[in-house]
Amino acid sequence: MRMRAWISVAGMLVMAAAIAADVHAGRSNGTDEIVAFNKKYREMHLNMDTQGIFSSWAEDGVDLMPGEAPIIGKKAIVAWVQGILATIPGHKVVTQDMEFHDIHVSCDWASEWATEHQVVQLANGKEPIETFGKMALILHREANGEWKIEQEMWNQGKKL
Repeated sequence: MRMRAWISVAGMLVMAAAIAADVHAGRSNGTDEIVAFNKKYREMHLNMDTQGIFSSWAEDGVDLMPGEAPIIGKKAIVAWVQGILATIPGHKVVTQDMEFHDIHVSCDWASEWATEHQVVQLANGKEPIETFGKMALILHREANGEWKIEQEMWNQGKKL
């Protein structure tokens, strides 16, 4: 029993030393990386950078949208989004607010949720589309260090 206790204590000390080394080397627990990802993600939406948005998805990502079957894989997600965009030619995103909450990072995985408000101006002076929503994201840090969306779940929300 003493040997197990010693091994447990030694393991905890090694983990504490690794965390301290990361902090000393200027690395955080990953939360700042997710905050940066979120900022860029919001800007890509506002700037209508669809290629950038598509590149933020993992190849095996899953999108869970209301009223839709699960959209599985980056190729299927891209096709689904392109299908929607084809129905609103000449649109412009004029408002993209995202407020992220409860960022949790564990090694190469992160989760968070957000409230979202978007206004899209349609072509030809048509009435803009205004949406409010909530989304949950699960992110994964790829081998190259980039965070990618593994899962997204979005549902309609109310104006707060």
